[in-house]
Formats: sequence, structure tokens, C-alpha cells
Amino acid sequence: MSEAILTTKALRKQFGNLEAVKDVSFSVLRGEIFSLLGPNGAGKTTTISMLSCLLTPTSGTAEIGGYDIIQESQRVRTLIGIVPQEIALYDELTARQNLRFWGEMYNLSGKALKARVEEVLEQVNLRDRANERVGTFSGGMKRRINIAAGLLHKPLLLFMDEPTVGIDPQSRRRILDMVKELRSQGMTVLYTTHYMEEAEELSDRVGIIDHGTLIAVGTQAELTKMVGQQETLRLHLGEGFIGEEVAHLFSGLPGVLAVTPLNSELTLSVRQAEEALPGAMIQASQAGVPVRTIDIEEPNLEAVFLHLTGRALRD
Repeated sequence: MSEAILTTKALRKQFGNLEAVKDVSFSVLRGEIFSLLGPNGAGKTTTISMLSCLLTPTSGTAEIGGYDIIQESQRVRTLIGIVPQEIALYDELTARQNLRFWGEMYNLSGKALKARVEEVLEQVNLRDRANERVGTFSGGMKRRINIAAGLLHKPLLLFMDEPTVGIDPQSRRRILDMVKELRSQGMTVLYTTHYMEEAEELSDRVGIIDHGTLIAVGTQAELTKMVGQQETLRLHLGEGFIGEEVAHLFSGLPGVLAVTPLNSELTLSVRQAEEALPGAMIQASQAGVPVRTIDIEEPNLEAVFLHLTGRALRD
């Protein structure tokens, strides 16, 4: 069995009357990508902030590399790299200057710092732009320099908090490929995202978090077993029709286990899509509800989230 690099124990954070993280316990194994998957506001960033010693837990604790995040926070900080959700770069400095600055924050200096800066620039494929001001970079390029800064001191564990938010598809693809390359080099990554497809592509294991509670942890195969053999029918309704207003029409149909509305869509959890589809279409036709397109999906992480919480991941 692989060694646990990170272990959390009943981690909890309260802000006034808001309990942002509730008794979260999980482990991250050496060399794996562990994703925290959940919607915005689920507690992912608060959890990362506690683990990176930026916030003190209200209760509970965690160990990274055998060191306690509260009692031995200075030692923990030397073991982790952080890629924050917000870009932590200086626009007036060049990419190389930014990395030298952050390298000095990690107590790197001299030839070792210079060499390491060139290595991470190569790693994120931006060495040819190293002398340009970061303020001229695209959002995706800034994200890649942000990742390079987190890698400078060769951390034991890299935290990546929603690293693809707000960037174009090509840049997103580059970052996802980069994360997989880091794993192939032996890096351990704790990755947070609200994109189900990212968690499915990257993760060795996934923790599903919602409203501050970690509701399931496992491999994708283990998690999808929770929904059994259920499949999903996703009905895209015609213009002017709202899922919430017509959802009741599809509840109780043969083979339909649950109906979840989201804007102009209806998500039907069904035993077998081929058997449930005709009845759903007949019901839509009889009720005068136009259906523009239908997607049939096998069990995935979104289906797990729907099964566990009763609502779609995108809510």
C-alpha cells in the first residue's frame, strides 16, 4: 500500500455562524492525484487554505509528511507547493523575474535558483516568453507561470486550487496535460475543481464535497458503484420551458428513479435508458413540452453527486 503524504482528521472551520468545513477526513497517497470535487462554495478552497497553513482550523488537524499543520506549520510550508485560485504574480515583472522573486521566498538563491527558474519555465513551456512582462500574458499563460512558481522548490505535495477557472479551452488542455505529466514524474497533487470531467480525467481518487461535508471518497469505479446500474437521460427543453415547471410530469414514469431540473434541462435518473426513453418522450409529447435534444449518459461522477445530494453538480 502506498504511503499517505497527507492525512486529515475531522478538519473543521467556522466563520461566525457559518460552518464552512465540517469534520473532513481523508488521506492523499504518495504519487497520486487526489481531487476534491464540488460546486462553488462547497468548502474546497477553505480546506486547501487550512492544509497550506493559511487558516487555522477551528478543530481537527492534519499531517503532511508526518508534520502537524498547526504545531509544525513552518516545517509543513517547506514541503508544499501552492497554486492558488487567484493569480499570485506581479504584472510589471517579467515571467523570469516573478519566478526569481518567488524562489527567494522559498529560500532559494544563487546558481541553484537561476537553474531552477529555467527548469520550471521549460516545464510549463514558456521559456521563450520568459523576458516578457506577465501583464502582457493571456490568462492561460499566467496560470502556467502560477504553476511554475508552485514547483520551484520541488515540493513533496502540490496544491492546485481550481487552476483552469476562467481560461480558454486550449490553455485548459495544456494545464490538464501538465498535471498528468507531473504525476508521471512522481509528484503528488491535491487538485480542487467543480468540473466533473476534469476530476474524471485526472484523478486516481476523488473526494466529493458539498456544503463543507466530504460525502464520499474513492476511485471513480468505487464511486460510480454507489448509483448501481443507473443511467441518465438529459432532456434539453425547447425555448421558454423551465425544468422546474415541468419536472413533476416525469416523476413516477416507469423506470424513472429521480427527476432533477436545472434551468431549461431535466435530468432523469433511470434504470435503463433504452426502456425509459420512449415513455419520457410520449409524456413530453402529450404534455406539449418540446424536447430539443436528449443525451444518454452512463454512470459518472455527476450521477454520483446527484445520487448523494439530490441535485446536479452545476447547481
